[in-house]
Amino acid sequence: MKSQIIERLGQSDILLPSLIAEGLLANNRVKARLSILQAAARHSSEPNAAAFDLTQECRAANLDSMAMEALVSRSGAVAGNMTTAPGLGDLVHAIWDDLEAMIHPIKAADAHEGDLALNRLSAIQTAVPLKGPDTLELAEIIRLTSLSDGSGDSLHRLVMDLHKALNRLSAEHAEEVFAGAHVYGLRQHDRPAMQAFMRGLESTRKLKFDHPGLSTVATQSNERLTIQNDIGETDAHVVVIAVEQDAVTVTYTDVHLARARFFTGLLRDFPVQWSGLDRKSADGLGEGGVFYLVTGRFSTRDDEARDSFLHVVGASLVFLIDWNKARKVLRAWISKADSVQVLDWAAREHVGHRGFLELGGSTFVASAVHNATPTRIGFGERLDGVLGREAARDFLKTVLRISAEALVEGRTVRSARDRIEADLMRRLQRVDATLLAIVVRQSGLAREIAADIAHFVSERLALRPFDQAALTLKAKCIEEKADRIALDARNEIGRFDADRAIERLVNCIEETIDELEQAAFMASLVPEGIATELLTPLARLCASVVEGAEAAAIGTCAVANVPEGHRVDTEDVFASVSRLIQAERDGDDAERAITAATLHGDFELRTALSILELARALERATDRLAGFGHLLRERVLADLSK
Repeated sequence: MKSQIIERLGQSDILLPSLIAEGLLANNRVKARLSILQAAARHSSEPNAAAFDLTQECRAANLDSMAMEALVSRSGAVAGNMTTAPGLGDLVHAIWDDLEAMIHPIKAADAHEGDLALNRLSAIQTAVPLKGPDTLELAEIIRLTSLSDGSGDSLHRLVMDLHKALNRLSAEHAEEVFAGAHVYGLRQHDRPAMQAFMRGLESTRKLKFDHPGLSTVATQSNERLTIQNDIGETDAHVVVIAVEQDAVTVTYTDVHLARARFFTGLLRDFPVQWSGLDRKSADGLGEGGVFYLVTGRFSTRDDEARDSFLHVVGASLVFLIDWNKARKVLRAWISKADSVQVLDWAAREHVGHRGFLELGGSTFVASAVHNATPTRIGFGERLDGVLGREAARDFLKTVLRISAEALVEGRTVRSARDRIEADLMRRLQRVDATLLAIVVRQSGLAREIAADIAHFVSERLALRPFDQAALTLKAKCIEEKADRIALDARNEIGRFDADRAIERLVNCIEETIDELEQAAFMASLVPEGIATELLTPLARLCASVVEGAEAAAIGTCAVANVPEGHRVDTEDVFASVSRLIQAERDGDDAERAITAATLHGDFELRTALSILELARALERATDRLAGFGHLLRERVLADLSK
């Protein structure tokens, strides 16, 4: 089928060496068959004469000697001048077929010479008609097996002339192995281009691993070097490269349209003029007999640019083997477009996908996912839905790279799986780190409200005016913003199926902000002229809340880095937890001091109630922050125990 495709592409040059070999084999067969025909005629005329031993002739021509001997021994004369034998008609038709096989390479090399030979054969066939299915005139057999008299033509003379032409072609297209390719008639100035292509092919050949393919044949004819590579085993998967003085032409066929487009994309760094991807058909191909054809022309007279292009073409071919299979496997984990993008990256980075398929493909990834995160990624769930699109693509790129490295370097499958599982865990931890960053942002908003309330108290201590309504409005806006952030965080936690401890942190800091927003509201109700003995402990209480919010942010940042194994981050988490607990104690002490001062003092009801409610809201915020600290401690201990 590949030979038929190449002929349809008008690239018969590359088939010439194999056609010559087939023609020479046909020459052996036709000579043996003529001997058999001659022996049958002799036996029909002299049935009692000694029989000829045709075993050696048949063995040399790869013919069934027993069948041929049976034909000869059962031949006989009829009607005086006729020879008949069972299978005689098939023998004559086989002779015509052998002659056509001898003419085929001659016509491929020189159409005019081939047509002349076909005309001679046609004339001989017309002159030697069968008288029946298995009957031929004895005189015609003699004419077929003898040289002609004078200048007349004969089958025997045609066979001799064709054999001479085949020997001449065989000498002109003598085979040698050059740079790993089987080449025929290669000239000295063709060798740099051939070397460049094979150097590229060999640079990536190892990435096909045990898959067959990438055999290269090249021939030179009509001032053109033609290179053909079989790529893989698919019938219509063919690439033919024609190298001429001013251009390199790449003709590529494929049953998969997407893979054909992928191949042209691998050569995008060169100004190749591509034809449209034409839809063709061929009998016997399967799947409707459809294949796609694309032709690219790279025009250049610069030998260095030509060789660079040929090198890249050669290096790209291994990435076409099982490409569609790899794309289907990747589509189980990411989108169709992203699958192609990952395969394009793997090709350009000389990583490939064959190693990934050799290690099990989708099963290999599924095993790593199950072992690393049995509860985070469910059966049939796509990675981009858990890790995010970019992280999922990057993870699969890592999988392809690790798979190739493992096979190239002779590592065990287990070591490759361990590396992939570790990479997946790091990526999931990065997802958690992203979510923890939201908690840090929430902590910052809590600190902002606490700092504004502290500023209000300090301004009252300094007997300076303060816009309490603006404080309340700003706190309300921050609280609403924090609610939206918390809602988004919960959605992300659900989407990524992240650690539920993070959701508890989100909830805890959200409750802190709610308490602080209430405190800001109560601050707006505090009348002017508050006594110093109330404002001083209130300032300490505000400082405790600010300290707690800062410690929450610092501790959360440290928790995000603990899975990476940084000891200093572990120490930072525990230090932040201690600060949060201390802030809660300081807040309790300050709130009690305010309560005592209020109840022991002689304050009007409005002042007493507003100060007490403000203090209680701030103290509840420190309680929430202390609870936040305990959650941080549980989280870091859980990470350290893994």
